[in-house]
Amino acid sequence: MSHQSPEDLVGHWKGAEAPLLPLLHAFQERDGYIREQALEAISQGLRIPLADLFAQVSFYHHLTLEPDGWDAPRVCDGPVCRQKGSKALLNALPGARPMACSGRCDDPIPVLRRGQLTVGLEAGGLQTRSSPLPPPPPDGVRECVFAKIREPDRATLKGYRGTGGFRGLAWALEADPDALLERLDQSGLRGRGGAGFPTAAKWRAVRDAEGDPKVIVCNADEGEPGCFKDRALLDHDPWAVIEGMLCAAFATGASLGFIYLRYEYPETYGLLEAVLEEAHREGILGEDALGPGRAFHIHLRRGAGAYICGEETALLNSLEGKHPFPRNRPPYPVTHGYRDKPTAVNNVETLASVPPILHEGAEWYRGLGCGEHSGTKLISLSGDIRRPGNYEVPLGLPLATLLEDWAGGPPEGRRIQAVTMAGLSGGFLDARDIAEVTLDDPSIRARGSFLGAGGIIVYDDSRSMRDAATDAMSFFADESCGKCFPCRIGTRRLLERLEGSAGPTAGAEWVDEVKSIGEVMQQTSACGLGQAAPLVTESLIRRFSEDVGWKHEGADPS
Repeated sequence: MSHQSPEDLVGHWKGAEAPLLPLLHAFQERDGYIREQALEAISQGLRIPLADLFAQVSFYHHLTLEPDGWDAPRVCDGPVCRQKGSKALLNALPGARPMACSGRCDDPIPVLRRGQLTVGLEAGGLQTRSSPLPPPPPDGVRECVFAKIREPDRATLKGYRGTGGFRGLAWALEADPDALLERLDQSGLRGRGGAGFPTAAKWRAVRDAEGDPKVIVCNADEGEPGCFKDRALLDHDPWAVIEGMLCAAFATGASLGFIYLRYEYPETYGLLEAVLEEAHREGILGEDALGPGRAFHIHLRRGAGAYICGEETALLNSLEGKHPFPRNRPPYPVTHGYRDKPTAVNNVETLASVPPILHEGAEWYRGLGCGEHSGTKLISLSGDIRRPGNYEVPLGLPLATLLEDWAGGPPEGRRIQAVTMAGLSGGFLDARDIAEVTLDDPSIRARGSFLGAGGIIVYDDSRSMRDAATDAMSFFADESCGKCFPCRIGTRRLLERLEGSAGPTAGAEWVDEVKSIGEVMQQTSACGLGQAAPLVTESLIRRFSEDVGWKHEGADPS
């Protein structure tokens, strides 16, 4: 690649599916940054206006137009890594720059340089470490997604087959797409990425929509701070995700698939490249993947650092080489997705859940939950907790049981003051909520929050919750795509009020302004970022009023 001209390199990728991101990465890896000549060659070869191309490169955090900009170390400065000392590490590494939460909350602090990841708490102790395995569940707790993940060699094709892999797909191929969808319907499986849409209903809509090829997209761009479960699945059980995508293709009639992986997982990218190459070589993917003449191909595409690409329509625009703004809906991806073809976008956990459900049955899966709740949910737990990590919990499990019994509670001598829900997007719950809430959406939504993708960050009583809210809003303000003004402006106005740099600094007037801004954002923002960000300030006011000076006003914030 180093000897290819820009025109030759563009020509190599020009006929491929979703060529823009691979091209940008290729030029950056070759030259240390993206040169003007590279942009011109891409613009001409892919027929993208140069101004639009420049705007896209500038939008992604991990693409650079600065000479040797790729050499600068990028240090995670997400909420958990801040707890662990990321500021000191940033100051200790020459030329270091902060980056948003990088999905290593269970093993901080990640540092990215030239596309390589190391972790450690001190500049002299950075090292390459594999992704931690999930802790084993307590005795008597049954798992679905993590049931086999700790088996030796599970990440290899031989190990996957030897531990029961591909039995779900085999059942489906012996049955038919209708039987597959019916079993998923009966299981109650909903999307595990946050929206919670019934999986069978989405796949049925894609199957019934007009247009070919139909497309399956695995959304592995888990950019929500405090979420790192997808990384564990892809690192330790990648074939389960491939099998889940094959099941989705069989159900929908799709022949084209993508895995869209976040940039901050370079080891995972290399592993998936090898897995997909082996899958095509072994005939698991390819022209006869689902039977004679029934093709299914999967292409791996690496993001470039943009939280908004976790939103499914922004992700599709990113794949298509467009600016990654969320799309207006309707139409929805199930009818007008990748290149306006019927497309099912599912997250990693959802896809990995499908094979065991198909093999074990819907009743088995429903029985994994607590009481009337169906199934399980992966929870990424981090922060001020003794045993951070990924846990597969039965839906309906008391939150306090997870925190105290499973994860060991807070550090010695401390108490848990608050947790975030849905990463940061669900805002804060306080100690009273923790004692009462169960891990299911009805219980959590009754307290003004939601479970979402399942990230939970713990704050003990040494933390300032106003500082925590400020950090969270700073993240949302930086990651707002800017398409709609309620989110673009609203996140900045909320951040200014949390910082005390504009408007009143405390009391009733502060609360009124913050509530008013938040209400406008929730009612008028175009996507979930602007609708969810105000939950941070809303929950701060409701649950930690002393941190915004409300109690000094002697009034009630409710």
